[in-house]
Amino acid sequence: MSEKFWLVVQYPLKSAKGSQRDQWLRDKVMENLEISLADANLGYVDGFDMGKCISDPKKYALNIFCVITEEERSIALIKRVLRDSRLDYTRIKIATMPYEKEETYTLKYAYKKGVTDFSL
Repeated sequence: MSEKFWLVVQYPLKSAKGSQRDQWLRDKVMENLEISLADANLGYVDGFDMGKCISDPKKYALNIFCVITEEERSIALIKRVLRDSRLDYTRIKIATMPYEKEETYTLKYAYKKGVTDFSL
């Protein structure tokens, strides 16, 4: 692993704890990404958080964190895995940040055109 990045896949939620389906989705996404990233030798899933957004306490999100090596390939793989597995691909945002630096996440993919903001 040469250069590493944090990558976060974010799903919007309707409540802080999420529904039973949101929890099922979290488990399935983490399981699928763990296998796919490992098989492609691109990284691993590092965990998740679920609840209020830091930037807007009235909004809720599920964030799944990964540590990856090749940014472009990893994003393409994650998008394909979520789409092929039918894991609410049409609701996600993907953002990355250099691994060793305390910076902000940069939005790399959003479920619809025109979305430019990203925050945890």
